[in-house]
This record gives sequence, structure tokens and C-alpha cells, in this order.
Amino acid sequence: MGARLSLDGSVRVVVVGGGFGGTAAASLLKSWGIPFVLVDMKDAFHHNVAALRAAVESGFAKKTFISYSVTFGDSFRQGKVVGIDPERQRVLLSDGEELHYSHLIIATGSDGPFPGKFNEIVDMESAIQTYEDMVKEIEKSERILVVGGGAAGVEMAAEIKTEYPAKEVTLVHSKTALADVELLDSVRQEVKEILLRKGVHLLLGEKVDSVENLTPNQFRKDTVVRTEKGTEVVVDMVVLCTGIKINSSAYATAFGEKMARNGALKVNKHLQLEGYENIYVIGDCADVKEPKMAYHAGLHANIVATNIYNSLANKCLKTYEPGSLTFLLSMGRNDGVGQLNGYYVGRLLVTTAKSRGLFVSKSWKTMGQRMPC
Repeated sequence: MGARLSLDGSVRVVVVGGGFGGTAAASLLKSWGIPFVLVDMKDAFHHNVAALRAAVESGFAKKTFISYSVTFGDSFRQGKVVGIDPERQRVLLSDGEELHYSHLIIATGSDGPFPGKFNEIVDMESAIQTYEDMVKEIEKSERILVVGGGAAGVEMAAEIKTEYPAKEVTLVHSKTALADVELLDSVRQEVKEILLRKGVHLLLGEKVDSVENLTPNQFRKDTVVRTEKGTEVVVDMVVLCTGIKINSSAYATAFGEKMARNGALKVNKHLQLEGYENIYVIGDCADVKEPKMAYHAGLHANIVATNIYNSLANKCLKTYEPGSLTFLLSMGRNDGVGQLNGYYVGRLLVTTAKSRGLFVSKSWKTMGQRMPC
């Protein structure tokens, strides 16, 4: 980016949500000297790409939470956004405070079951302890059932089997093919083969009956879980990996008519909210035809931060074009499979690129902090 802009006091970017997209955008704004406030209900960034390993490997969770205030100082505000007033250009917080913006970046992300997602309003130390508590529950459980065979489910089953090869792990999935539908058939087949090689029992084409009545993530010896087809599995612990939901509560009232069916916001080619030149949407809550991934949120952040800079500098805006799918599945620290630009990639590349470290060091670098050992 070019020289620092000469800005008057009216410029203030509010970034709602401190996930992968929000922190990447805030880091760019900070480096370019553009005033901003990053708002998140947690006090630390959660590198949830590594959340499943943090639930299995003791001591790993501390690497997955990174303090916002250390990185952003007074430009970070902990709080829960409960509304947006586009007419007055205000973001409304649950404690009654209102934050004025000249430009707004909505990056509220998505939610789903723990341990894959963690959206509780607690401090960093408590969040880390929650993962350490789950490690202990897994240690006590000899038979574990993973419900859901999308990306999170297959990675969870593989993480448990990698750390504890002797444990009996069963994965139940309502469809017959594992992982995400966007992936090549050859990738999805290899996911299945990896799990079978690791000794995971697969129950495919079956759906758990009354899943809402199960108590997840806790040791419950001899729990009987039934599928809708009548299959019974006796386990000591259940882990839910049953998909994600867009976090739309912050903007649903203000922009209900701009929402897609899944709760994401409709955007133009510059990732601007339809009808608003000063409001941008990135990450999971942007209605872009591509899988919801941290990698894509980072690409969005770069486009949007650049577009805010360019709008202030009277330059042309950049457009976002979804590319061919890049999707790497970590199947424990020693295995993986995926695709890169539409082509199958195997164990060696995926293990080296992702599985060993799960990109944790990259987030610490983005946040300008040193990762704990």
C-alpha cells in the first residue's frame, strides 16, 4: 500500500467480529494508520482451525487463544453487538454504548457445537481451561462417538485416534459420503480410507435419534445412542460436529431484507453490502458462493481493507472473485488430504502445510505476538 493517508477526525472503521476475517482486516487498518475499533465479545482471538486438537492434546489450547488488547490496545473494545443503525452510522452494544463509524466491516462469523466453535463470553484463561477439561473427559472415555461426518467430524475422529490409537471411535453420518460436497470424489474417498486405516468405525447413511437429548463432551459411561434406523452404539462420550450456523443476530433487524436464506448478507463484487457503499461484509456472514473457511475470510479481509483505503484515497475499488477450491483436511498431525486449485493433493503436502501446526503460528504472526511453547 502507498503512503499513509492524511485523514480528518471523521474517519473511523468499526470491525464487528474478531475472527479470522475481522482480525486480518484490523491488522491491515492498523498497519496503514486508518483509525478503527475492533469489537468482539471475547477478550482473545480464537484460532479455531486448531480447536479440535486443543480438545484432544493437553497443553495445546493455550496456543489457540491470542489477546486482542495486546495487539490492538485501545482500538479493541470487548462487547456484544446487539444492533446496527445505518442511518445514524452507529453500532449498538449490549451495555448501551454506541460506536460511531464512517465505514463498517461486518465479520460476525458463524457458530456451532463445541469444541469446533467457542463463542462463550469468558476470559481467555477460562476458555483455555474449558478445552483442558475436555481433554480430561476424552482421556477417561474408552469409547467415543463423533456425530457428523463433515470436515469437523472427520478431523475430530482422526485427532482422537491419532492421540489415542487404542480408543474405540465411531463416527455416524447421515450421508454415505464423508466431508464436504464441494470436494472431489477422490478426496472424499481418501478421507474414508484414512479413517478406516486409523481404526475408526463408520456408521454412514444413519442419523442419530434425539440428538438434542444427548449430553456432549462429558464422560458418561455406557451411554446407549440409537440411530433412526435402530442401530445401537454403547459409548462413554459423545462429541457433536453437526454443522455451523451464520451469526446474524447483530444485523438481522437492520438488514433483514439483505439476508440470504442461511442468514448471510448479500454483497456486491467489492464485498459491499447491497445498497451501502460504506458497509462491507467478510467471512462466513458474506453471501459468497464458496465454502465457509478461514482462508477465504482472510482473502475477503484483504479486499475490504484495501477498498476502504482506496475509497479514502479516491482510487478504484478491488473486486473479489471466488477462485477454484483450496481445501485441506488435517486428519491428525501425521496425515491429511485435500485439493488445491481443483487438483487432489495427498498426505505429504497436506501434513507439511497444515496438519503438523494447523497454521497456529500464522495467527500469532498476524497478531504480532510470540506463540507460547
